[in-house]
Amino acid sequence: MQHSAYFGDGEKTFALTTEMIHELERKSGVGIGAFYQRLIAGQFYFADLMEVVRLGLIGGGTSPAEAQTLIDTYAKPRPINETFPLALDILDARWSGKPEPISQGEIDPAIQEALAEAGL
Repeated sequence: MQHSAYFGDGEKTFALTTEMIHELERKSGVGIGAFYQRLIAGQFYFADLMEVVRLGLIGGGTSPAEAQTLIDTYAKPRPINETFPLALDILDARWSGKPEPISQGEIDPAIQEALAEAGL
């Protein structure tokens, strides 16, 4: 239930642990279900995106101080359409347990063949 992505100055691990979800709920004033729904409906606050990324960094092992520095430097001044997909990926990883993407070389050759025959 982690998500890895390049953010700021390198590859980072993001995880919304149970403790981080409780903090997100506390800071946003809504439960995780309502929070997730408002994010995917585009009814979010700017601070929502920042908190998902910040708390995801902390849950992934970044210190709180470093997470805040990364947010202040690499998220707040950037276009929202750069931060929104990252926040959604972080939430999706916890929401659905979405596995990390795998490279073409890691897929079983029989599965690759079946995908190719299906036009995928």
